[in-house]
Amino acid sequence: MRKLFLGIAAFAVLASCTPAGPSATTRAAQSLPPMKSFQGQTLERPRASNQDIARDFLDLSFRLESGRDLQVFTRFEGPITLRLTGNAPSYLQRDLNRLLARLKAEAGINITMTSAADASITINAVRRRDIQRYLPQAACFVVPNISDLSEYARAARAPRTDWLQLRERTKIAIFIPVDSPPQELRDCLHEELAQALGPLNDLYRLPDSVFNDDNIHTVLTSYDMLILRAYYAPELHNGMSRAQVAARLPRILSRLNPAGRSEPSRPLRDTPRRWIEDIQMALGPGTPPALRHAAARDALALAEGLGWTDHRRAFSHYALGRLTQGVNADVALSHFRAAQTFYTRSSVTQLHAAHVAAQLAAYALTEGNAEEALLQTGPYLAVAARHENAALLSTLLLLRAEALDLLGRAEEARTVRLDSLGWARYGFGPDRAVRAKLREITALSPLNRGNEQS
Repeated sequence: MRKLFLGIAAFAVLASCTPAGPSATTRAAQSLPPMKSFQGQTLERPRASNQDIARDFLDLSFRLESGRDLQVFTRFEGPITLRLTGNAPSYLQRDLNRLLARLKAEAGINITMTSAADASITINAVRRRDIQRYLPQAACFVVPNISDLSEYARAARAPRTDWLQLRERTKIAIFIPVDSPPQELRDCLHEELAQALGPLNDLYRLPDSVFNDDNIHTVLTSYDMLILRAYYAPELHNGMSRAQVAARLPRILSRLNPAGRSEPSRPLRDTPRRWIEDIQMALGPGTPPALRHAAARDALALAEGLGWTDHRRAFSHYALGRLTQGVNADVALSHFRAAQTFYTRSSVTQLHAAHVAAQLAAYALTEGNAEEALLQTGPYLAVAARHENAALLSTLLLLRAEALDLLGRAEEARTVRLDSLGWARYGFGPDRAVRAKLREITALSPLNRGNEQS
């Protein structure tokens, strides 16, 4: 299931304590441009050794997110059909069509749309409150051997909906919140459909994958498509043990990813359960602030004690920065800078670095340092676009627009702001949410704070 994480999916930036002035109100009142959408995606091939990918594949496929081990390998056999139910908006169908095309082309999965009630996979477009009635911490979720919520209500704790009891996949239901922003709906499609088809686990050690609970990657990456292509390799079948799958993986990966044969192995150590639980407590909903901060500090202490220098160490700093930015901006800034130091060491964590760059640019803007804000955001516009993160892209563009206004480049700022709002409609959804994001970022600029005080 896709979890609700504080400020990560919603993508908040450093907030100013001073209200926005009249100029912010005027900008927010302008008519919004049409929603923009992504047309294509070009992602780099996985740059990892097949030895490391095999280890990841086994840990993804034979363990649940809870840490419990699965005894057998399960998947769909033969052609897979999929139907969409509920009052789904047109953009949801468009994103689903794009995803199915990618699954066919990149993962080699034989999956097609149908209107038949006996579809292999049923995607239920339901209200958010209906989802949270059953799983309060979930944005969306997937369940075996049912088709709709009424079935789930009756069978939530029955053996047939227990992944541990599953021996083959024949019918699966996915529940996504139809009243969420377009990007969140698309993100749920990618993560939940990937788990309905393939691995059920998430691993924090994966830097370039949707199979990671940090919610940084929101659309399936080339790495994910390779995992799914291996999952449906003809050498594998339902009921195989971990040892049996492990014995066949080297040949499968050698065929599917020949470049991985020559890549050196760079295995990361497993992520301790304590660190995972700390992060979940720090960023998940319903936790008191004091406990959030304590958990985030413990996660960082663990990361430092284990000598991590990878993206998990960076995420520990990022989480603590997000939690402290409303209390002590200087402390938050130090954590964001530390996170960026670790993220920028690797080419596979550019998207992670883009999230931090938005925080650093926001801080620079509050200080009136327009040049620094432009410097922080510039390199990551293409990164956000390549990974189809409209919420992040629009935020970076809005920050740039305010920086350009500070420099007196008003016409350029207007063009950039207009561009950002088209992406914001996809990333944040309703007009009121887009206008709120616009006001939030406009309020960061000293130019607007001056207007309020005059």
